[in-house]
Amino acid sequence: MRILTWNINGIRTIPQYHPWNTMKTHDDILNLLKADIICFQEMKSSRANLPKAVGIPPSYHSFFSFPTKKSGYSGVAVYSKIDVAVPCKADEGLTGRLQPKPPLSSSERVSVPEAYPDEVLADDGANFDFASLDSEGRALVVDFGLFVLVNVYCPNDGTETEERLQYKMDFHWMLEARVKGLIEVEKRQVIVVGDLNACAAVIDHAEGDLMVTRGQAEGMQGEDGFWERDVRRWLRSWLVSDEPGSTGRLVDVVRRFWPERKGMYTCWNTKISARESNYGTRIDYILATPGLLPWIKAADIQPEIKGSDHCPVYIDLHDEIPHPTGEGTIKLRDVLGVSAGTEPPRIAAKFWDEYKQRLLDTFFGKKAEPDSKVSVLPSRTTPLPDTTPSTPSAAPESAAALPAASTSSSVPAFNPLGDDQRVSQSQPIPPSSSTSVSKRKREAQEPVASSSKKSKADKQKLKKAGQTSLASFFSKPKPHLDPSPYSSSQTKTSKSESKSEASPPPSSPSASLPLEGHSIDADYQFALSLSQSQKSSSPSPSRSSGESKKAWSSLLAPLEPPLCQVHGEPAKELTVNKPGPNKGKNFFICSRPVGPGYDRGKAERLREEVDPTWRCDFFKWSSEVRLEMARKRGG
Repeated sequence: MRILTWNINGIRTIPQYHPWNTMKTHDDILNLLKADIICFQEMKSSRANLPKAVGIPPSYHSFFSFPTKKSGYSGVAVYSKIDVAVPCKADEGLTGRLQPKPPLSSSERVSVPEAYPDEVLADDGANFDFASLDSEGRALVVDFGLFVLVNVYCPNDGTETEERLQYKMDFHWMLEARVKGLIEVEKRQVIVVGDLNACAAVIDHAEGDLMVTRGQAEGMQGEDGFWERDVRRWLRSWLVSDEPGSTGRLVDVVRRFWPERKGMYTCWNTKISARESNYGTRIDYILATPGLLPWIKAADIQPEIKGSDHCPVYIDLHDEIPHPTGEGTIKLRDVLGVSAGTEPPRIAAKFWDEYKQRLLDTFFGKKAEPDSKVSVLPSRTTPLPDTTPSTPSAAPESAAALPAASTSSSVPAFNPLGDDQRVSQSQPIPPSSSTSVSKRKREAQEPVASSSKKSKADKQKLKKAGQTSLASFFSKPKPHLDPSPYSSSQTKTSKSESKSEASPPPSSPSASLPLEGHSIDADYQFALSLSQSQKSSSPSPSRSSGESKKAWSSLLAPLEPPLCQVHGEPAKELTVNKPGPNKGKNFFICSRPVGPGYDRGKAERLREEVDPTWRCDFFKWSSEVRLEMARKRGG
């Protein structure tokens, strides 16, 4: 059996990547991960916006926790295969305070009251706001019998504000207290999976060695430069280690299988293409109590799986292990969860009210039809027995003449042939009296007649309104010399043009429709006179055309990438996507990938720490590069 954890960076993001974009359903995506218990972090959705296919895939039981206030942020999920692992109990959050309606009974809860953080931390004298700490949809606790699974997404410290840093540390203490209650109060085996947003060792950070070196240069001892951050020291103290005086309760399973492996990172900064050079950190973990180690046969990361700025991490469990007494074996299926076919805990998504309601279209299911079918379309649009199929040229008129064909039916019906063919191919109504037939013909023709009248009326309005020709935009307004009707209209046109430069165009729909007769004739005359004037005023056509061609080729020529100053290699062009005054602008940077010691600029990187193997700090706007190209060609 496989347990997998993955920070997906948004449930809507995965289907945009290969091979997930070839999957037809969310169930197919989960199956392709080839795991029996799947834990997601950063769902970035909400209960109201969660598609049903994602909420209750047919092959899995599912559990979710979303933020109570902020939508599209954080969020965790647990999927367990129905035929492999059915949970016994489940809690949303770590405090036990997030309850469904009606609240869970004591027998439905994962733990006894004494095992929850408020009781565990009661003697420490700390003042925790548990309601706030458990309000961001960051944890699920699911009891699988053999072990209690804790899927968690810890806050990051990217904002660096004092308030947020305190929130992060308080959440970590609350998580540790929850696990402590399970282990010490209830004597349970525990597996903690998820994004802890902290590094457990120097080897887990691409710049860990640089941090140590910098600390030693400042007078620190050993690796103290790396352990400056509180969250790293907290995680180190939580893990079982060989250090003297270690009080850790959990084992870093993946590192236990790969103790000396470098570059085993699970998260990369995609904004600087850090994944290409494996310049990342290991902040996604699977931690387990020592009593579960005999069950674990393999553990690893999956950096080849794309779709997020994180990669999946997994462990595999044995199907059976020797009994501690040495007599016989213990099968995993006998100690994992409850028997197949048993209903999951009540907070499972399948019990949500929105997923239990019948859809509206189920009330309009197909029923037994009589032998003589009658079209559901209104009689006025139903073709008669002697009606002939319309020609392709008449199709637009037919569509305009039958505006109610697709909306007036009392019972909607799907037809793959489309609405027009549905009308022309529907069953004819048995003929009645000649009076009703002639009446239907008249009614069917009325929309065409009214549409024709309306079209003529619109054309009359357009003629009265008039439209400025293209030529008039290139002619100078003439002074008012003659009070003749032609001169008067010309003056009015000129005034309206100058007014339109300072004000938005008129909202009348007729102002944007062309009048073929007058404008084509005027445009032709203008084009003819323009071409004649160009011929007479241009003494050297070949010279002017050559200069024009040169100017256009210079303007449209592709930019030659500048060379970065350190490596002398062609730079690569990127576009600003961050909202702000520079959004959409292009710029050039060094084309080399980032890596440990790459030059982030003098303000962020000491010169003695810079490794020239990686990207230098070259930067230039594309507009500057184009200007330099123009100067070289002109000079």
